[in-house]
Amino acid sequence: MPIQAFRMTLHPGQAAEYRRRHDALWPELAEALQEAGIEEYRIFLDSETHQLFAIMVLREDHRTVRLPELPVMRRWWAYMADIMETHEDQAPISVPLDEVFTFLPGATACK
Repeated sequence: MPIQAFRMTLHPGQAAEYRRRHDALWPELAEALQEAGIEEYRIFLDSETHQLFAIMVLREDHRTVRLPELPVMRRWWAYMADIMETHEDQAPISVPLDEVFTFLPGATACK
């Protein structure tokens, strides 16, 4: 399964609001993420730097590159734009992260 990791930046003082909005994730967005092939999506916060670290486990046939075309995704970006760093089109500024280490129990070597 492909894995994508990236970081984003939250505005200072917005951690509780970010969590609140994600706790109430719109059902239509959840459906769109699942249909795009996202098997697992986790976001972590470094509260000292306001950096968000995200990891997505994807199906082999994922279509995540098409998510920005969806109206529900655009609405979500607009909804989140006031509490995080975004591009001009309100898409979150997302920096891809390179995988440098993997440990898999039972594997003969680490990746």
